[in-house]
Amino acid sequence: MQEIIQQLGDLVLASLPTLILFIILVLAYQGLVQGPLSRTLKERRARTSGAMEGANRAIAAAEAKAAEYADKLRQARAEVFRAREQRLHQWAQERDSALDAARKASVQRVLEARLGINNEAAAARNVVMAGAEQLAEQVVRAVMPATAGGTR
Repeated sequence: MQEIIQQLGDLVLASLPTLILFIILVLAYQGLVQGPLSRTLKERRARTSGAMEGANRAIAAAEAKAAEYADKLRQARAEVFRAREQRLHQWAQERDSALDAARKASVQRVLEARLGINNEAAAARNVVMAGAEQLAEQVVRAVMPATAGGTR
């Protein structure tokens, strides 16, 4: 048993430089690699989350601007529609007034034509009446015998 303890002591003593080198290596790893790597990862994570927040803010701003543009577009379309309706209404009024003017002009022409026709009819009646009196005298002369005091 003594011999086993002696061997274990020799083994620990022989492994002591390796153990010291291992501890130095672990400390060097933590100081030279793990610390800077951890800081870099934390910085990257902070930058990434900041960039994500910035991107989310930019997306929200873009959506707000798109909504604003959509609202302005909707208002512009409504204004164009109102202007179009106003023009159509104005054109309808102009058409109606032109039709009224044409209707009044045609009524005036019809009245003038009737007046002209009535005047021509009256003149024709006068001519016919004058011609009828002459015709009546000719008929009376032709029908009446010459002996009744008429001359032939």
